[in-house]
Amino acid sequence: MTTLVFASERRAVRRALRFHCQVVREHDFRLVGHRALDVSPEGMLVMLDDRVLTGEEVLVTFRLPKTRRWFDVQATVARVVHGRRPTDRGRRCAGISFDALDEDDRRRIRSTLHGVPPPLPARERRVDYAASVALAALQ
Repeated sequence: MTTLVFASERRAVRRALRFHCQVVREHDFRLVGHRALDVSPEGMLVMLDDRVLTGEEVLVTFRLPKTRRWFDVQATVARVVHGRRPTDRGRRCAGISFDALDEDDRRRIRSTLHGVPPPLPARERRVDYAASVALAALQ
């Protein structure tokens, strides 16, 4: 019996929650995005209004729905989605990784997101073949 081990690539579960935000590029203070598509205590996926590059530093301001707390966070563009795949949401999006969010704010976000479903997977989960072979050797 062969069992596959799926790779766990995320630090936190994303939650499918759309809301208004402001993503401003740090070097020229230009607004590059204003609509979040999903969020976690570690970052968010944002629809882009302007081009950004992976690694660019941005400032993110947002308030989660049904809350009063505003978050102002330094972040980095971790991934740019160009909308080429049929499963990509939107024409251009960016995965934003929060850099300077303290643990209390992460806890607040986590508790606010509790019970919100994750987004539907757009592609198959990746298999960790090395871990699968190691598991098969133990059986």
